[in-house]
Amino acid sequence: MRLEVGVTEAPVLLRAIEAMNHAASAVGEVAIHEKAKHRTRLHHLTYRMVRERFGLSAQMAIRVIGKVGGAVPYDPRILSWKGKQRERVSLLTLDGRREFRVRWSEYGRQALSRGKLRGEANLVYRDGTFYLALVVESYDSPCYEPTGGLGVDLGVVNNATDSDGAVHSSGPVEKVRVKADRLKARLQRAGTRSAHRHLQRAGRRESSFRRQTNHCISKSIVARAEGTKRAVALEDLGGIRERTTVRRSQRRRHLSWSFAQLRSSVEYNAAAKRVPVILVDPRNTSRTCPSCGTIDKKNRPTRDEFRCVSCGLAGPADRIVAGSEGTWGHGSDLSYKPPSSIGGR
Repeated sequence: MRLEVGVTEAPVLLRAIEAMNHAASAVGEVAIHEKAKHRTRLHHLTYRMVRERFGLSAQMAIRVIGKVGGAVPYDPRILSWKGKQRERVSLLTLDGRREFRVRWSEYGRQALSRGKLRGEANLVYRDGTFYLALVVESYDSPCYEPTGGLGVDLGVVNNATDSDGAVHSSGPVEKVRVKADRLKARLQRAGTRSAHRHLQRAGRRESSFRRQTNHCISKSIVARAEGTKRAVALEDLGGIRERTTVRRSQRRRHLSWSFAQLRSSVEYNAAAKRVPVILVDPRNTSRTCPSCGTIDKKNRPTRDEFRCVSCGLAGPADRIVAGSEGTWGHGSDLSYKPPSSIGGR
């Protein structure tokens, strides 16, 4: 959740963040020096020092001592929401209470509509923007009974291909990765402090783009399955990097393959829509004909082509493999994955 902060208000929040972070560092030093592992003892050792030295309010001092870290923690005593739709938020700063307009993301709105805010929020300042990191607690609803399966083949060339023929290419993500790798190489050669900061920002931008792309792909897959009351059938690719080898020129791309993140995103979005998710044993799915069940290496004359040696079914390999997964593997071990609990930030 992003805050809309004016030019004159930004220094107020920055002062609060800096003061609380400096206070947290001081508390951490005392904890190490005095070997104070318990919160109560640490409170007695540092409370007065934190208030006098850093000018924090009583509750701010308590929160800093309770959580020594980089983000600034806000609990309900120093944070309150305004408006029926939580359009504004009131935060306690060193200069008193200040109100800020809230810019909710679609993801945040959906998460909040399914549950309730839980616990404290963390005020974070990153790349010139203020954020509030929230925890939303939601509860699982029973899934509908599926009428079939929407098979989804995960890959490196195509992030995902489903059995209906929808293809999600990895081209845009790969283009961003190559550009980011070149920039990182130049920054690493420079070795300056400024280059190091720029390097961190570049890494975050690449990760953010990859995560957003996977989120959009997963929403599309889940929406297609929900619209036809089918389950989503995914290969269980855990440990695939250890089981496969690639050419040296392809190692970087293979290592950056974010299939686990995409699967997690599918499971999250499926849980929100009550769509069942099926994990299919990946053995032989790439060479199994979804029409007649024939398993043969010759079914895949090339990486991109499938041609069944028994019934003659032919077409793009990724789509046909997804169809095989949609039938849950023709005798492969069936592993049902119930939707995970929904918790978001």
